[in-house]
Amino acid sequence: MKLFLPILFACLTAMCWGLYGPMIQNARSTTGEWSPLKPYVFIGVAYLVWAIGGGLVGMYIKQDTFTYAGAHSPAMSWGFIAGTFGAFGALFLTSAMLTGGKPLFVMPIVFGGAVSVTAIFSIIQLRQVTSTHPLLWAGMAMVVIGVVLVARYTPHGHKPKPGAPAHGEHAAAVEGSETTIAASKASE
Repeated sequence: MKLFLPILFACLTAMCWGLYGPMIQNARSTTGEWSPLKPYVFIGVAYLVWAIGGGLVGMYIKQDTFTYAGAHSPAMSWGFIAGTFGAFGALFLTSAMLTGGKPLFVMPIVFGGAVSVTAIFSIIQLRQVTSTHPLLWAGMAMVVIGVVLVARYTPHGHKPKPGAPAHGEHAAAVEGSETTIAASKASE
């Protein structure tokens, strides 16, 4: 029972981040006449709103202080550093999706790679390079194999007929100030 909440929250994180790629692909399909990084601005707005609002509510519920001075300054510093890595990660993931990547191969690389980076960072941080169990390295190799298998065997949809847009892509047409999005079903 002690691990139930951490496992629940980890599963919810996996669900949310697993849906992040497909949501970015949806944003990519609606880019029309504007920069494909326009959705990234509102990814930042969402982070800002949910992180600050959720953090403040959580601090209130936990009856924490609202100061970041003195002994509390590491929370501010490390939080900012972590947020910076998170923001750059979101930018790189968004860029991967907006430059033609598909969630079915981008997301396994991101999350398989993240597990390995975390393990390597922990080895370096704990200075246990010489005492690392060989099965850790075997596990990282299996992550790579797993990423390849997941990316290779995830359903890709039907191949489009010659001249038709690929399955799942959208055509954007700009008419005056109104943008209309029509899903292409011609390939089915």
